[in-house]
Order: sequence, then structure tokens, then C-alpha cells
Amino acid sequence: MSEYASLPAPSPEQGLNRYLQEIRRFPMLEPEEEYMLAKRWVEDQDTGAAHKLVTSHLRLAAKIAMGYRGYGLPQAEVISEANVGLMQAVKRFDPEKGFRLATYAMWWIRASIQEYILRSWSMVKLGTTSAQKKLFFNLRKAKARIGAIEEGDLRPENVTKLAEDLSVTEKEVVDMNRRLAGSDASLNVTVGGEEGAASWQDWLEDTDADQAGDYAERDEFEARQSMLMEAMDVLNERERDVLTERRLAEPPVTLEDLSSKYGVSRERIRQIEVRAFEKLQARMTEIAREKGMIPA
Repeated sequence: MSEYASLPAPSPEQGLNRYLQEIRRFPMLEPEEEYMLAKRWVEDQDTGAAHKLVTSHLRLAAKIAMGYRGYGLPQAEVISEANVGLMQAVKRFDPEKGFRLATYAMWWIRASIQEYILRSWSMVKLGTTSAQKKLFFNLRKAKARIGAIEEGDLRPENVTKLAEDLSVTEKEVVDMNRRLAGSDASLNVTVGGEEGAASWQDWLEDTDADQAGDYAERDEFEARQSMLMEAMDVLNERERDVLTERRLAEPPVTLEDLSSKYGVSRERIRQIEVRAFEKLQARMTEIAREKGMIPA
């Protein structure tokens, strides 16, 4: 997306503190201004309008990204993935549906972050059941709800409670807690310079204020996996095979191997992969609308 080439981007060299301070300079938009910018983008493909919509929501993307700070991944990369989701949301946003962009973008931002985390953590090795994936994204929140804030291994009574709440075995709770424990960091680490300095927790979402949104987030990953399986039906046999081997296999199969398998060029395999992915994305968007996950 060339229209976003000038966006500020977090990097280890720049420093996260500097990035967070930099994005604060972009003003928030009033509802009417947001609507008019979105109309200019939808009707005229005005890249300047799209740029303003994105920059005005960079703080939202960073705030959501901070909620995933405990997975041991570079925070700059998590924020970058959040920004990718934000840009996808702006690209697809329809102002005539009556929703604010922030409401619509949250779904895309979280989806982009979660996909990055799953790729990075090799969930195939970690566990493939929907309950295990839900546990991966919700153990910390569940621990906070029951006051299980101790470091190291959980107390037996807390293990039992968490296993019941999250519908997994006690062993899965223990194993996941040990795996995630090493990547936790203090919420009180200072972010920003001396002027206007804040702590990590100041950037986190207050999910307790919206029980419906909290419930949707807990079930979002499982729903997306179900959508993916349903959407795969839109692909023919060769498209499904190529996409699975290139995007879902670990490690991915090479273009060379698939070109030999189907007796076509590597470029043709690449074209099939891209086309299949576009069809899958379109179908998943349709399903999400049908299920009310995004505006119809």
C-alpha cells in the first residue's frame, strides 16, 4: 500500500518509546471528519484521506498491541502487525454502515496480531484443538480474574479452577503457564521520555469495561478457525492444495516442488496461490458478515 509509505514505524533502532511519542502527534478525528475522509477514500480512492484515517488510529493499534505484550515477541513487530490490520480495515471500511472506524478496525487489528503470534509460536507444535488455542490467548486474563498472580507454578486449586473455566485439562494449564511465564514483563516499565512518561499498563485496553467485547475476544480465534474451514470450500482441489502447502504447512512447500507436482511453472503456482488466497479472504469476509462479526 504505497499510500502508507510515509507512516511512522516502530523499530529496535528507533526505540519504541520514540515511536509511541511520535504517534501521539496525530490528532483524533471527530465523527463527521472521519465520515467525510472515509467517503473520499471509498468514492475517489483519495490516498491522503486514507493516510489520515490510518494515522489517527495508530494509537488504537498500539494500545491493542500492548495487550499482547506477554508472548515473548518483539513489541515493535507486534505493533507493526497491528498497523497492517489497521490498514486492511481502512481499505475495507464503509462509512455508510453507521459504525465508527475504531469499532470496525479492532477486529482486523486483533486478527492480524493473532495470526502473527500463531505463526511465531508454531501452534501446530503447541497444540491444535480449539480449547488449546483459546487457552493460549486467554490464560493471563483468566489468571487475573481469579487473582492468581503468583510467579512460577500455579497453586493446585488455581490450576483446577482455570482448567474448569477454560475447558482444558489441568496438565494443559500447567504446561501453558510454564511456557508463557518466561516471557512476562512488568506492567510498570516506563514508556516515553521524562515529559509525559507513562507505564506499559497505561496503554493496555480496559476490557473489563465491555463484557460483550471481552467475550467476543475470547471466542474470536475459535470462530476464525471455523470460518477458515468453511471458506476453504470456495477453492477447487488444486487451489486448496497449493494454498495449504504454501500458507498452512510447516515448513511451507517450495514453488519448485509444487511446479514439479503439477507440471507447470513456478510463476503459475505463485499465481494460483495468490488467487486462492484472495478468494479465501473474500469468502471469509462474506462469512464474517453473515455471522455478524463485521458490519454487513
